[in-house]
Amino acid sequence: MQTNFSIAQLADPAIAEADQILRACVHCGFCTATCPTYVLLGDELDSPRGRIYLIKDMLENDRPASPQVVKHIDRCLSCLACMTTCPSGVNYMHLVDHARSHIEKTFTRPLPERLLRSLLAVVLPWPRLFRLSLRGVGLVRPFARKLPGRLRRLVEIAPRQISRRAAVDRPQTFPAQVRRTARVALLSSCAQQVLATQINEATVRLLTRHGIEVVIAKGMGCCGALVHHLGKAAQARHQARINIDAWYKVMATGDLDAIVVNASGCGTTLKDYGHIFRDDPEYSAKAARISALTRDITEFMAEHDLKVRPGPRTEHVAYHAACSMQHGQRITGLPGQLLRQAGFKVSEPAEAHLCCGSAGTYNLLQPALADQLGARKAGHLAATQPDLIATGNIGCMTQIAMHLDVPVVHTAELLDWATGGPKPAALGP
Repeated sequence: MQTNFSIAQLADPAIAEADQILRACVHCGFCTATCPTYVLLGDELDSPRGRIYLIKDMLENDRPASPQVVKHIDRCLSCLACMTTCPSGVNYMHLVDHARSHIEKTFTRPLPERLLRSLLAVVLPWPRLFRLSLRGVGLVRPFARKLPGRLRRLVEIAPRQISRRAAVDRPQTFPAQVRRTARVALLSSCAQQVLATQINEATVRLLTRHGIEVVIAKGMGCCGALVHHLGKAAQARHQARINIDAWYKVMATGDLDAIVVNASGCGTTLKDYGHIFRDDPEYSAKAARISALTRDITEFMAEHDLKVRPGPRTEHVAYHAACSMQHGQRITGLPGQLLRQAGFKVSEPAEAHLCCGSAGTYNLLQPALADQLGARKAGHLAATQPDLIATGNIGCMTQIAMHLDVPVVHTAELLDWATGGPKPAALGP
């Protein structure tokens, strides 16, 4: 794609990077076939190619974001399926991240929209505040029908059961149960601590059972992904710095073999820390090291011999590949391989490349499209006639459970169970 940025514009490193990304695009349109919003709406502007044109025009002309640009960028799930499909290697992720930041700086949204986004940015990254908010939702749920649309949506999809504050999420070190072969730090994941504490508990058991010492770093918090995708770049960088500092303190006490993540959306962002801080003289090297150390729990377990407990398994698992896992981190067949190694029968649904509609806060901000994608995904999963569904991201677990009456569990829960841990509670007694 030809671009026409001025020399002065290209002096800005962010614009220079956008220019390189735009120039890589060859207009082929392969991305339209795998873009969830284009599949649903059939609008070129709701495809990656169309959004790229909108972003190019906005940035080249150094204009504030227009309502049209905001509408179509907001509809993007950042699922990154387009990057998997693209034959030219267009880094759409970094381009749309830059566009979201530009929108946040130059466009004034309607007051209700601003309030909702601010509420999400304040509440979701802080487990205590999120837990308190969900308790408040329980009080107003009987009156949900009288609330304005967006608030009603928040109340309707809020979980009715809130996980207790688990001891596993407090700063501490879990020693290896057998001879220690590695030492890792575990990202607790902010929303996950409130919605499904059993995931972190299963992850710690799985790791320590395999000779891995697990550190929960003091001061660690939200990875910054939620606000990053809202265009709040400064807040995202602040949250990332807190984590980098926390993990560097852990490294000061001994070698760290990996930073293990069991929420794939968080993992995609951690692996991008090096890029986010590429121009920061204080944090660039540190951030790059953190990114290099980051491993999804399935990646890490594939590097260590999975000690499966003997005995036949009859459970049929439908594996849902989270977008942040398969497109963001390019982890595709590995989780299914581990589940099969653990003795489960594993199937994958049709259209496995399409998003379920969760996408961080997307199902709160774009509920109509999210519901269509959720129902579509649920239909394909149900068609495999599974006993249960496994995935590697808490957002996908929540979204799928809203649309399908089949137990949904985290992959780590099943690997924990297969190697000697308890049966996941969602599967019943």
